[in-house]
Amino acid sequence: MQLLLIGTMAIWGVNISAIKVLTSHLDPLLVACLRMVLAALIINLTLLSSGRSLGLSRISSGQWLRFILCAVLMVYGNQIFFTTGMQTASATNSSLIMALSPLVASILAAAIFRERLTGVRLLGIGLGFGGVFAVVFSNSDAALAGASWGDAQVFTAMFSFVAGGMLIQALARQFNALVISSVIYTIGALLLCLHLLLSDTVEFSFAALRAMGLWPFFLLVFSGVVATAMCNMLWNRAIAELGVARTSVFQYWIPVFGVGFAILLLGEPFSAWHLAGVVGILLGTYLGTRRPKPAS
Repeated sequence: MQLLLIGTMAIWGVNISAIKVLTSHLDPLLVACLRMVLAALIINLTLLSSGRSLGLSRISSGQWLRFILCAVLMVYGNQIFFTTGMQTASATNSSLIMALSPLVASILAAAIFRERLTGVRLLGIGLGFGGVFAVVFSNSDAALAGASWGDAQVFTAMFSFVAGGMLIQALARQFNALVISSVIYTIGALLLCLHLLLSDTVEFSFAALRAMGLWPFFLLVFSGVVATAMCNMLWNRAIAELGVARTSVFQYWIPVFGVGFAILLLGEPFSAWHLAGVVGILLGTYLGTRRPKPAS
């Protein structure tokens, strides 16, 4: 599972570049809506092919409220805040804000699920964040900018995704991870579609999709099917197995893979900062995902 999570982070690292290309051709809200609709379709087809029953009639009203809240936080709210925030937030600030996810997840898990927030785990979180800091600032163009409304929106998107993960961890006690993914991404996609229909500034047209060309269309399919549907099914399963705090630690790898692909594909130089960052993230992941020994 941990190796699969690292692969997921590699795909999410590529997906950041894919979304940047897509938002240069289409409105960010439209990109988010199309990605989530594709993801919901693939997740539901996967559930259907698995032969597992969705069992909607057995879901209580209280459980439906949790599913809806999870969809609002992890899908609808996350996409709305992230796509709008990235338009004005600096890339450096955004990378560091997203790297706060494991710390936020650990604090929430300690408060909600009474998970032990040990010194070793805090050390792992600190090393991981330091590794991300080293990787981000290895770029000569990287610089911290003054806080903006866009930065606040990116932080809200990160917090929304982590808070939704808390609900998934709770729902995983009663439901299979694939069923959870099916319900929350279907609801989230419907909410985004409704938002798009009610929007006065964004209009959907097939002509706009045809005009963007084959390569952006391929990136849209990759982002919706692979990066969103497949990777989030795995992410939700990891939360059910490892818990949201330990799973969130793997998000430290996203900027590492983003920089790594830039080195491999764009010929950017490799520096000692990159090496120090990778070592910090390796140690942080190891320490941050260790289960505490049971009290004797």
